[in-house]
Amino acid sequence: MSRIVILTGSMRRGGNTDLLAEAFARGASLHNQVEILSVADYPVHPCLQRQGHTCVQQDAMQEIYPKLRDADVLVLASPVYFYGISAQLKAIIDRLHTPMRDSFRIRRTALLLVGAASLPELFDAILTEYNLACRFFHLEHAGQVLVRGVKEKGDVRAGDALQQAYDLGASIAEPALNLAKARRLCYTNKIK
Repeated sequence: MSRIVILTGSMRRGGNTDLLAEAFARGASLHNQVEILSVADYPVHPCLQRQGHTCVQQDAMQEIYPKLRDADVLVLASPVYFYGISAQLKAIIDRLHTPMRDSFRIRRTALLLVGAASLPELFDAILTEYNLACRFFHLEHAGQVLVRGVKEKGDVRAGDALQQAYDLGASIAEPALNLAKARRLCYTNKIK
């Protein structure tokens, strides 16, 4: 059993990002302990000043660090804003630039993205950054669900994106995924 933390990057409660994350969590909770952390509940600010290698700012990151330190799998879920993840989620990721991250147990990651546009290259910039980070930190990519064409709250319910997210979550049962299975679980979906 793995401990999974899902960081959701949308301020819109109950929106498409939350629905995708909740579907993933339902599947993952069959074999794992799962916790969803929403940027709407954990306000984190960019680092303003460092003392040594630690940000002096005291905010919700003090609650997030211990949760990430105990996690085996990290899932990033975000709406796409101007071809990037949300600023709120990026602030959390940027605050992980600390030696403390060396004590984290995280070895696997997954990605859940929703975007209003239908452009084929909608996720390219995020995927480049995500893949570079996975490579640098030697993290195994457990899979992804990328959903285009979802704008209004609840649009993600059309199509099979929620089932894909559930299936991806349910597939995370062993410490390491079979690479062929992980490739099959890297979905890209377009609603509409």
